[in-house]
Amino acid sequence: MTIGMTPYLQFAGTARSALEFYHTVFAGELGMMTYAEGMGTDDENNDLIMHGSLYIDNGVHLMAADAPPGMPAELGTVSLSNSAPDEAEHKTLEQWWAKLSEGAEIIEPLAPSPWGDTFGTLRDKFGVNWMVNASR
Repeated sequence: MTIGMTPYLQFAGTARSALEFYHTVFAGELGMMTYAEGMGTDDENNDLIMHGSLYIDNGVHLMAADAPPGMPAELGTVSLSNSAPDEAEHKTLEQWWAKLSEGAEIIEPLAPSPWGDTFGTLRDKFGVNWMVNASR
């Protein structure tokens, strides 16, 4: 059985900007629904993102939303790893890393690791931690 896992990020009012940025990084198909569209609200939260979805080539699906008012937005770590030493996938991960690095805090530069893969971690300009591991 195959189970698909989808990272779902919560932001405190910056989901639209984050999703638009990730769209420039990963390409793919971007869709967003505001609280006004999804809940029919008519208040200061109208333009906040209730559900955002980015379908990325390579089978990756990233979702994001603005936390509802009164609910804390908790950001975590998104890990991108390829398990097969495929040169095209490796190149794609390196390109994603370069774009995610714009305005980011580099925690561990993307470089050859002691276990033979290429590995790096960063905190992007939206506060999301990304770990990239590319097999060789």
